[in-house]
Amino acid sequence: MIPFPPMIRHRLRAGVVLRAGAAALALVLPLSGCASGPPATFDLSAAIAKRPLRALGAQVAVTEPVATAPVDTDRIVVRPTPDTIATLKGTQWTDRLPRLIQTRLLQSFENARLLRFVSRPDGRVVAQFSLNTEIRRFDMDLSRSEAVVEISVKLVEEGAGRIAAAKIFSVRAPGGADDGASSAAALDAALGDVMGQIVMWTAGRV
Repeated sequence: MIPFPPMIRHRLRAGVVLRAGAAALALVLPLSGCASGPPATFDLSAAIAKRPLRALGAQVAVTEPVATAPVDTDRIVVRPTPDTIATLKGTQWTDRLPRLIQTRLLQSFENARLLRFVSRPDGRVVAQFSLNTEIRRFDMDLSRSEAVVEISVKLVEEGAGRIAAAKIFSVRAPGGADDGASSAAALDAALGDVMGQIVMWTAGRV
């Protein structure tokens, strides 16, 4: 088993930085220069609250994020140039990225102790709200040496069948070289910030 590298633990905070990343896409290629052998496996962290916050009576189901290739894989995605997408050869996440983010977002809500109930969609339990997300960007911008995480969120009121609120959360975090450990740490930091914002935003609308 390959040991996971140390990851950054995060604290919930209401973020104010919302910066949209470039939308240009091009050929998807594995990034060369990585050593051959078993892939290095990296994990992502759940956000951790500083202290228990005021509990709410809402019940929320967190769905698996929608994503398109190459983000809908277990590969670490980078952008060598603004119009080129590649994946880091010899590296991977512990799971498909959408499923991994769903798990860590659920854990972030649980860590905050804000809601009466939060889980994946389950036919046996009827939630008051569904939190539907889409991964718009989750990559390392190598031209700027920064991680970019952009997630679109829709809070759906199940009883009324309507969207109660919607927002796009986007964060950039300083990154390092085009290696797995540096990229994973920077993306983990950016995701932690985004998840903290999502938790606090949701709590203010349920």
